[in-house]
Amino acid sequence: MEVNFTCLTTKGLDISLAALRRQDPYINNIVDVASQVALYTFNNRTNEWEKTEVEGTLFVYTRLASPRHGFTIMNRLSMENLTEPITKELDFQLQDPFLLYRNARCKYRMCFIHTRAQVHTRAHTHTHCSSTALDKHAHKTVPNV
Repeated sequence: MEVNFTCLTTKGLDISLAALRRQDPYINNIVDVASQVALYTFNNRTNEWEKTEVEGTLFVYTRLASPRHGFTIMNRLSMENLTEPITKELDFQLQDPFLLYRNARCKYRMCFIHTRAQVHTRAHTHTHCSSTALDKHAHKTVPNV
């Protein structure tokens, strides 16, 4: 898997890893970073995407405990970060420049990745992590909503 850390220096990665470990001590390695993402949720009543109060840097990482992969958006708008485990229950698909997913709680969410080049890298990383979580089983995708 190709890893793209162009947005952070080694020192920046070390600082970010330390911050992530304060939240989850089982995180052992950052495998990918998107410098600026915004999170949206799908409103079933209005059939529209709604912007949330979550915006910031997206970190994809490995863990020493199950689940073995996850991602966190370190929120710049508040102290509440978004964290999702990457498991076989996480379904996602790429609709450039968006990464859409449905989590284990069946909530539909969408990450708008501001840097176009980072969109495909994130999708590749999530696919790799999901494949690992599925133990080589078939990969599901989020239905178009």
